[in-house]
Amino acid sequence: MASNCLVLFLVFAVAIDVCAAEYRRPPPRRSLSGPLFRQLDEIDPTSPQQVHISLSGENHMRISWITSDPTPPVVYYGTSPGASTSFANGTTNMYYYVTYRSGEIHDVVVGPLKPNTVYYYRCGLSSSPEFSFKTPPSLYPIKFAITGDLGQTEWTSSTLIHIAKSSYDVLLLPGDLSYADMYQPSWDTFGQLVQPLASNRPWMVTQGNHEDEKIPAIHHEGFTSYNARWYRWLQADLRKVDRRKTPWLIALIHAPWYNSNEAHQGEYQSVGMKTAMEDLLYRARVDAVFAGHVHAYERFVRVYKNQADECGPVHITIGDGGNREGLATRFMDPQPKISAFREPSFGHGHLNIVNATHAVWAWHRNDEDVAVASDEVWLRSLASVSTCS
Repeated sequence: MASNCLVLFLVFAVAIDVCAAEYRRPPPRRSLSGPLFRQLDEIDPTSPQQVHISLSGENHMRISWITSDPTPPVVYYGTSPGASTSFANGTTNMYYYVTYRSGEIHDVVVGPLKPNTVYYYRCGLSSSPEFSFKTPPSLYPIKFAITGDLGQTEWTSSTLIHIAKSSYDVLLLPGDLSYADMYQPSWDTFGQLVQPLASNRPWMVTQGNHEDEKIPAIHHEGFTSYNARWYRWLQADLRKVDRRKTPWLIALIHAPWYNSNEAHQGEYQSVGMKTAMEDLLYRARVDAVFAGHVHAYERFVRVYKNQADECGPVHITIGDGGNREGLATRFMDPQPKISAFREPSFGHGHLNIVNATHAVWAWHRNDEDVAVASDEVWLRSLASVSTCS
């Protein structure tokens, strides 16, 4: 569970579809590799690499980074460049995966922090490079960038460039991060790829099937790399949520519960989780559920038990960040009535929560190298709907 009081995120994880048939989709792009990335042994062994931050309770931020050599797990920070007025200590861990040994993985929680404020920080040594981040606001509006199934392709790079231009406060990623698929150096290159954004704004992520990485008879533990490198959120206790203080509830899962794409139909990770948890989210009046896994975009109306329901969450699949497996281009025909918009294109979305009662959701297609707003809808918080209380 992560919260800034205005919005609570749970991790378990007015457009029409006419233009979709007319849109000519650009071809796949290559995976990023080679000279674009530097291996850990080619970098100053004490220099912080793969820096990323995440929300850690109210008014605190978790800062994570990797070094080749042991360095102190400490962060120096302050509100002026080059002037660190505070510091915080943390922990260091590492992991083995068959013959691979990770670098030194450091985690430090800093705070309490002021809202909507830029902080400057150094990781490990006081002489290390300076980074900066901005804390989310404590008042509306607050803006979230959302993308899933990111990977490491030229389309990934395009998506990240568009997101960087969007002035977001927090990024949400519903699983399938690096597409390392057991090749552990790809976790390092992914960390390098996202560092310019992930070190500057909090990234809140959940795991997907590509983070499992179990090898029968060799490596029995799933999600080893993911758990070691990225901050895992706590499962929410919905009964403790006061909707007068936290009017918005958003859930992130990986495999979508609602899906009219031909890909990933009938999978237990979707069907089983929906059976077990849909009633819980419905009773809690969760406003929206974001998923990845299917490599396309689709938005459903408010729905519950496969029927339109004004007190159910809006389900949105956004597994179109730029992965190397390509797009899931085939949708079922006819389009279900509960499916409001669907398109197999790479892109990302913005959730702009305007106030306690209203928010705007917009999905942006990566049209070559231009972000094009292709689906937009206003949402009303279920906490403000008297018939749903």
